[in-house]
Parts: sequence; C-alpha cells; structure tokens
Amino acid sequence: MTRPAVLFVCLGNICRSPMAEGAFRQAAEAAGLEVIIDSAGTAAYHVGDPPDPRAQETARSYGAEIGSLRGRQLVAEDFRRFSHVFVMDHANLANARAIVPDDAISQPQLLLDLVPGREGAAVADPYYGGEEHFEDTWADVSRAAAELVRALQR
Repeated sequence: MTRPAVLFVCLGNICRSPMAEGAFRQAAEAAGLEVIIDSAGTAAYHVGDPPDPRAQETARSYGAEIGSLRGRQLVAEDFRRFSHVFVMDHANLANARAIVPDDAISQPQLLLDLVPGREGAAVADPYYGGEEHFEDTWADVSRAAAELVRALQR
C-alpha cells in the first residue's frame, strides 16, 4: 500500500489549515502512522508567511510546533499528489472544487465530515476573533485528526 498523503486547506493557510496539519501530524506520529502531511490556502494572501502567532501559540500549548510552516496556495497538482484533501469550510470547498483536474486522485471534502455529529459543519475561522476562537479551532481540528488516524488505520 502506498503511503497516504493528506492536505488540509483553508483560505489563507495561516490559521485553520496549519493547525489541522499540526494536530494531524501529532496524532499520526503518536499512532505510528506513516503519512505525508501538508496544508495550503485557496487564496494567495499569505504565501510564504508563517502561521498566525495565535495559531502557533495555541498549537504549541498542545505540544504541536507549527512555526516552521509557510503559507502556500492550493494548486490543481495537489489533487494529483494527495490521496486526501480536507477543507475547513463551504466557501473554500467550492474554491477547491473549481480547480480539481480531470485526472485527480482525490476530491476535496469538509474536514468535519470525519467527526460523527459534525458532518457538514465548518471549522470556524478564528482570525478575526480572540484567543478563545483559536482554542475552539484546535478542538475541532484535533478531534478530526483523531478520527482521520482511526480511518487510515482501518
């Protein structure tokens, strides 16, 4: 079996998707799961930028270091490289679907579709909120990360 490759996608790739990447990397390592992990944004606003300091601080408080990550934009090639593409909300799901190539090996889906009882829900964007919003985002992405590890172990 080839190693799974998982991509997390939000708008700017500085809050939700790097937090999801960090949470999943942590969960996958703890489970001994060999997987390729990355994140991207549908917009080019923050290409080359590190994650938001509040996202870094929140992730670090849970033992996940995301400070070395850098923002990048989602490209059509990602749907050929990654076996799983998880998007944080409906607007970015539509943006991602708009660039899926005909020869894609994956289709984008909402991250919280992995979490029983949260199907169809969006991971709220904490960017314009206070610290507690980053805590809420971490709770969502870490729960989804645990579910994803379970799914990939099956």
